[in-house]
Amino acid sequence: MLKITGLTHSYADDHGVLDGLDLTVPDGQLVSIVGPSGCGKSTLLRCIAGLIQPTGGTLTLDGAPIDGVPDDLAVVFQDYSRSLFPWLTVRDNVALPLRRRGKSRQERRAAAQEALESVGLPDAGRKYPWQLSGGMQQRVSIARALAYGPSLMLMDEPFGSVDAQTREDLEDLVLEVHRKKKMTILLVTHDIDESVYVGDRVVVLNRSPARVHADLPVDLPSARDQIETRGLAEFVRLRAEVGRLVRGGAKVPGAAPTVTGSDAASDGGADSVVEK
Repeated sequence: MLKITGLTHSYADDHGVLDGLDLTVPDGQLVSIVGPSGCGKSTLLRCIAGLIQPTGGTLTLDGAPIDGVPDDLAVVFQDYSRSLFPWLTVRDNVALPLRRRGKSRQERRAAAQEALESVGLPDAGRKYPWQLSGGMQQRVSIARALAYGPSLMLMDEPFGSVDAQTREDLEDLVLEVHRKKKMTILLVTHDIDESVYVGDRVVVLNRSPARVHADLPVDLPSARDQIETRGLAEFVRLRAEVGRLVRGGAKVPGAAPTVTGSDAASDGGADSVVEK
């Protein structure tokens, strides 16, 4: 699905952000990306989304080079209040990108309603974003991405601006969407527990200029529960390992083997985690 080779990027002041980053993501996988603050996680997503032209390296999506914003991609940002148009109803916000698909007005409205139902907001279509809570607004952002029907969804710290309970609800929503839609998802997060809870893999990036520091498989049951899953010994072990790696630690000898992108692709990408 996604192949990144030797990705580098520097800003105008010659500050290097990415340094020869390699990553392969197979179709249908949910990859959590973690790493120290400021290491380049968001820059990586913007390069994948075609919003930034990288300094060097190659990115391909479904075998085609990324040289602009791909048609088959959607992004969910952290700041839901700025990503929704306040003068449009919730339904019209969700339906808006479908104009790019050439859908009729009736088709757009039907797809928007279906997407809103899938995120638990079947009756919110006629409201405006400012009439909804923060968690509900982020659900609308996710619904808009789902309505577009992308093959790849990028999520840039999508739950960073909501309270703890809403965050858990949205994590479970993403897991349900991933299970039902079989969609490939890259999720950037600062929350180490979250990276393990939602991910098939956790990819850890090192400090800027970033490369992949570790690529860890998540060997947890596919059906996850906020209480039971977080109490499992394997969850506790992975959380500790990811936390240590984010803080610059080396991989522990004898720990579970790192899974490279090519290895993940060869076995279908099951049970792997990526951390940044």
